[in-house]
Amino acid sequence: MKEDKFNADATTLSVDLSEATQAVKDNRFQDALTLFEIILKDHPDHIDSLYLASVSSRYLKHFDDSRQYIERLLLNAPDMGRAYQELGHISRDMGNEEKAVTHYRQAYELNPALLASWNALYQYFVKNNNRPAADHAEQQIKKLQALPASLLYIDQILNEGRLGLAETKCRAFLKKHPTHTYAMSLLSEIANRLGYFDDAEFLLEKAVEFKPNDGDLRMQYATILRKKQKFTKTMEQVNILCNQYPENLVYQAQKASEIMQNGDHEEAIRLFDGILDKNPYNFSTHTSKGHAQKTLGKTDQAIKSYQSAYKIKPDHGESFFSLSNLKTYSFSSDELSSMREQVQRIDLSLRDKAYFHFALAQGCESIGEFDEAFLHLEKGNKIKNDQSKYSIERMDAELQAQIDICDEAFFKDLGSGGHQTKDPIFILGLPRAGSTLIEQILASHSMIDGTLELPNILSIAQGLRGGDIYGKLGNYPKSLRSLTSEQRDEFGKRFIKETKIHRKDAPMFTDKMPNNFRHIGLIHLIMPNAKIIDARRYPLDCCFSMFKQLFAQGQEFSYGLAEAGSYYNSYIKLMDHWNKVLPNKILRVNNEDVVEDLEGQVRRMLDYLELPFEEECIAFHKTKRSVRTASSEQVRKPVNKDGMGRWKPYAKNLRPLLESLDHDLLMRDDISLINSRVDY
Repeated sequence: MKEDKFNADATTLSVDLSEATQAVKDNRFQDALTLFEIILKDHPDHIDSLYLASVSSRYLKHFDDSRQYIERLLLNAPDMGRAYQELGHISRDMGNEEKAVTHYRQAYELNPALLASWNALYQYFVKNNNRPAADHAEQQIKKLQALPASLLYIDQILNEGRLGLAETKCRAFLKKHPTHTYAMSLLSEIANRLGYFDDAEFLLEKAVEFKPNDGDLRMQYATILRKKQKFTKTMEQVNILCNQYPENLVYQAQKASEIMQNGDHEEAIRLFDGILDKNPYNFSTHTSKGHAQKTLGKTDQAIKSYQSAYKIKPDHGESFFSLSNLKTYSFSSDELSSMREQVQRIDLSLRDKAYFHFALAQGCESIGEFDEAFLHLEKGNKIKNDQSKYSIERMDAELQAQIDICDEAFFKDLGSGGHQTKDPIFILGLPRAGSTLIEQILASHSMIDGTLELPNILSIAQGLRGGDIYGKLGNYPKSLRSLTSEQRDEFGKRFIKETKIHRKDAPMFTDKMPNNFRHIGLIHLIMPNAKIIDARRYPLDCCFSMFKQLFAQGQEFSYGLAEAGSYYNSYIKLMDHWNKVLPNKILRVNNEDVVEDLEGQVRRMLDYLELPFEEECIAFHKTKRSVRTASSEQVRKPVNKDGMGRWKPYAKNLRPLLESLDHDLLMRDDISLINSRVDY
């Protein structure tokens, strides 16, 4: 009976929605609105009904009602581009051009296929003599106008997150039009969002061959190449773009970003300045310039760049977050008030909301408002957690597979082999565990180049998964068993070759990708002489520090206290396994020991690396080098205890973390502190 009622309700909804939608198409807006109200009475969160009810109200000039429908919609679909476009239309019809433009920009950022938004922006840019922006908008308009309606629809549902339906319809279209480059680009974006990067690269490579003068297509190709860490190829594509379209500031900014990613931050700043000379109101370029300045240690200049960005665009969450991410910046009361106002807005993308929440958490903590700080941490992490596909069970299974496969017999059976290089030093563990400090200490040595978090080991592991990128079929690490001696040697040589772009002239270099701890078995097989340092930090300090950090990408386990604690347990379990099956291979360095006895730990690390002691390693904070992580400002100061016990003011909120962590790893006083402060 329940199933019959469900089917009847679904049928009734479908009929009513079809009738109401037809009324909108016939310009019978009052009839449509009456029908939508009937639908919304039983289905108050129905997205399409809320959207079309807003459209109908706007045409009837009931602007307050129209806005209320959209605001209800945004509570359920905060990143729906069409909703922001509708807000633009409402503001336009009410005579508020500036606000309309703001919403149109939000709309195309979320859904680049919204033709009405591009048309409105084009007219605005022409009116205000912004020729470069007008030309870019006109180019987008022409491209979208030339597309079949079916592809516009696919683009729309893709950007609203309906990937399954978008993929089905896109594949059907490509069967009839196998060389249609826009359809190929849409399918590649679907593959990208699902994590199938090889498929995305193949599709875009072919599409660019078919249409070599399509700048957006080539830009998309460059982006996926960057994601696959093919740095040289990425730079080639960006250079082609800039040569083909020398006046396009978007492509110029991409070139500057690529140069920055490859380590030449001074040249990147020079290029960013050239862009800002032509368009001083380009807020995203101000922010990117700030990132380059921060990496070089030019903190005061970075602050000015970030502030310039938010003065141009007050809802540019990234600029506020970037200020907070310096870990040394104190927000003014006006800045805190501005951020508090922003997070109350319904018409703000989830991306910007997350930025603001994490920035506010840092700002409130600095003035002792710990309850408000934790509230923002919860909200920011919830946004990221809701967007994540992370599963504690899946991660536990993935790490357990390393233990099950890479046992003592596994290494004994495979025997010696691999590339015999002694160049790499892997600094691994968990994020926020002190790896940046260790790297800064070691990079101060004359015989060690400090690089960054290199993705190459992760890329090799990804390739060994075969067609199953999520490891559901268990291709990796089982596939390690079949590696020949030649393959192991080749993988090791490939790692050294591909990472050369990040090195200078020192005989050794660091790779501080924390997630490499999952792949120590692979590292040992392909480079048996590589040095490995396990950067470890007290679990409450480490896990809460991860929870406080909004990472640029990945690290989904950090967006929940229970998830962070569970991941810490699994990390300890796997490291214990590696130490058992590969005795004396890994040097554990505790962050607390470095703080208490810097020189002793420096000598211990250098002895392990078979390098002579150098005083510069003690004065690591004076070393001039690029540091990209969230700890960049801390490692430019002498070692201190500032990071220890930062969780204690939040003790009453940390019960989920306490319950997930292995209590054998914790001090009894800390367990008691959390238990005594829990609000029951």
